[in-house]
Amino acid sequence: MEFIVNDLSFHGQFQDVNSFRDSINQVMVMRQLSFRFGRSLYCHRGVAHAQVTPFLNFPQAVQMMTLEERRAILHWITQHGPFWEDARNHQPDDWLECNGNIVTETAVGETGWCCLNGINRGLISLSPSNWQFSPVAVNHVTNNDETRSIDVINCWDTAEFEAILQATPTQIASWEQLSASAIARFTNLTFATNAFAPMQGHPFMNGPAERILSLLEILDRFKTCFNADGQRTSEGHEIYRNFFTGRKEDGGHGALFSDSSEREKNNYEATLTFTHPADANKTIICYWHGKVQTPPLRIHFSYPIRAEDPLYIVYVGRKLTI
Repeated sequence: MEFIVNDLSFHGQFQDVNSFRDSINQVMVMRQLSFRFGRSLYCHRGVAHAQVTPFLNFPQAVQMMTLEERRAILHWITQHGPFWEDARNHQPDDWLECNGNIVTETAVGETGWCCLNGINRGLISLSPSNWQFSPVAVNHVTNNDETRSIDVINCWDTAEFEAILQATPTQIASWEQLSASAIARFTNLTFATNAFAPMQGHPFMNGPAERILSLLEILDRFKTCFNADGQRTSEGHEIYRNFFTGRKEDGGHGALFSDSSEREKNNYEATLTFTHPADANKTIICYWHGKVQTPPLRIHFSYPIRAEDPLYIVYVGRKLTI
């Protein structure tokens, strides 16, 4: 489970720099707790421009802190991150609401969308703020005017946050553990024996590992979304719309799963041809892939996805095309 700093909890509520300092330093303590438990605390670059007092924005207030505090805060917010917008899950045209307000393109919207789609996320809010309540109810209005609702965990207290981290299952700590966990969990997928071999030798990173598991979970769910006649169910159509379609224009990140481009097919056909998991004497071309943006990782799998055919996962590793 990863947490995201709630950008909406920066709303100019602090009366002076000292009260803001106390609050942001508490968030920094929670960030260190995240590291201690093998997790990351995500933020948005836009926080660096937030209003924090009636008269001071974020950079103006931070400049009035000690040199050590400034360096730590600015290194996180402006350089190191990680930044959730670099690997965002929801689209700019997703209709996400909280308390009657649109929260699309905010941490609340991103966290709610993730939880609705099987990606475990929580919020960290400033204290004091208008966001000292938990859970946070988020609604997603679909293209069919159906409303899906989810309650999101929201923390603003250090002790409570640490208790949640302690109660959360131990994080995966290696690519070997990731491979074993994925094969055990996602029984609707058929993994090539060497599917995870490309990850060996690369430094383990928890964020990308969780992202890989999230993508595999979506594929695992999708494989079950067929009726007795082999036709895709309504849930299957929703998964396809949410994850297999989307454009990069207008600020979107594109689909999480997509086909290779015609240029890639022409230039990388041999690279994207793999030993068939069911017969070592045969090969299978897998142009379709799931995407992890940071770092650029790919999950190549067989396509189209049908009720009667195995869904093969043939490659998990660094992006193979340029």
